[in-house]
Amino acid sequence: MFDEIMGLPAHPLIIHFAVVLTPLLVAVAAVYALLPRWRTRMGWAVVLLALASPAAVLAAKESGENLQAARFATAEGELAARISTHQSFATPLLLSAAGLGVAALLLVYSTTPARDSVGRERFGRPVTVILSAVTVVLAAVAGYFVFRAGDSGARAVWS
Repeated sequence: MFDEIMGLPAHPLIIHFAVVLTPLLVAVAAVYALLPRWRTRMGWAVVLLALASPAAVLAAKESGENLQAARFATAEGELAARISTHQSFATPLLLSAAGLGVAALLLVYSTTPARDSVGRERFGRPVTVILSAVTVVLAAVAGYFVFRAGDSGARAVWS
């Protein structure tokens, strides 16, 4: 499923979704967490990106594993080391993007007023503050890993 797209290796095509959507999720989730007055305008973007980014990272990870098995299984030396370095960032990126997605979705849910309340946060201010802090931390972690994965992949290809 993640091998080829129209005869081309899928990984170089799929990674662009992860490389674009994950930094967008990082930025939008951090803004949502840190700037409460923007929440009403940004909630829909957080929800969409929280679902799309981890899916894109998963697709990139799977397509990368297929590419490595199909074309670089016998790679040796410096190329093998570069591929291994790049591959080592796949799981941490997936976990951090998924964690950020979950935290961001929980934050949006907690800041959306319940039907029986007007303007109040669903679980109260302390829960919102904790979820905001977790979201910001996970945004930093996901941002770090998407940069490292992209940088190591580019170095593996272009060095």
